[in-house]
Amino acid sequence: MTAERPMPTQDDVLGYFNTLSNWGRWGDDDQLGTLNHITDDVRLAAARAVRHGRSVSCAWEVAAPGDMERSTTTCPCTADMPGAENMPPAFHADRRWGFSSERLGISFHGNTLTHLDSPCHIFWDGTMYNGRSHSLVDAATGSAWAAVTAAANGIVTRGVLLDVAAARDVAWLEPGQGVSPDDLEEAERRQGVQVRPGDAVLLRTGYGRFRHENGAAHGFTQAGWHASCLPWLQERGVALIGADTPQDVQPSGYDDVLMPVHAVSLVAMGLWLLDNCDLEACATTAAELDQWDFQLAVAPVRFAGTSGSPVNPIATF
Repeated sequence: MTAERPMPTQDDVLGYFNTLSNWGRWGDDDQLGTLNHITDDVRLAAARAVRHGRSVSCAWEVAAPGDMERSTTTCPCTADMPGAENMPPAFHADRRWGFSSERLGISFHGNTLTHLDSPCHIFWDGTMYNGRSHSLVDAATGSAWAAVTAAANGIVTRGVLLDVAAARDVAWLEPGQGVSPDDLEEAERRQGVQVRPGDAVLLRTGYGRFRHENGAAHGFTQAGWHASCLPWLQERGVALIGADTPQDVQPSGYDDVLMPVHAVSLVAMGLWLLDNCDLEACATTAAELDQWDFQLAVAPVRFAGTSGSPVNPIATF
């Protein structure tokens, strides 16, 4: 960290729950949080960021078995399936078509799958974004507050990839290395881009490259956003952040705040998170085109009452 930006103390980080709070900013009943920064004008500007028409995925493939439980049914001739005798006559006449279908089971939170966190994912002192109680999350019905369905219309905005690994001239950041505001601004300078209000900022630590070459790492030590970035994100009016790790650098450096980026972002700021992106194709395309901004589209599945959704973020250059 530079002399102009000293490392925040634990008391500073705990103070972020107040100083960076967006409670009431968009009304007492607001559940969108920083997604309110994505106005119609921001979406129009995001459309103008499409200059080549090239789209890339920013998600990992969900493998089975492993990442999910999958049961697949195949029926080469539907007319022969059990219960077909109870179907209308026309159903029996067509003996040429069959089908396959799946039943899936998936736990998307964690360190592997690309997913979106909505504000109800994290509590602090038993409280969620905008001052709502954790009791609004029910084991049977899920969350009645700030669930992923608050973003049912999708998230379409200007995305900016900040390649901190390249800015530091390394293949990837080592586990435990945090990214500071100085890193973000150096990446902006190097890439000739600047983060604007309403943007989604995607942080590349290079872990995606490591994972492609070596497989997923295990344990609870990783590179990622340092808590010192939180005021910077608030000042810039960022709507959404993502990373090629589960966001927070680990260890966080604070004994009493395990995951400050998750906690302050989701609870105080209402800042939605894209965890575990695969940013390698995005970074390669950005470098090839010399274009580090793009239209980002994130469409969460409308799972009622859930604290997030698996997603496939699409960057279109």
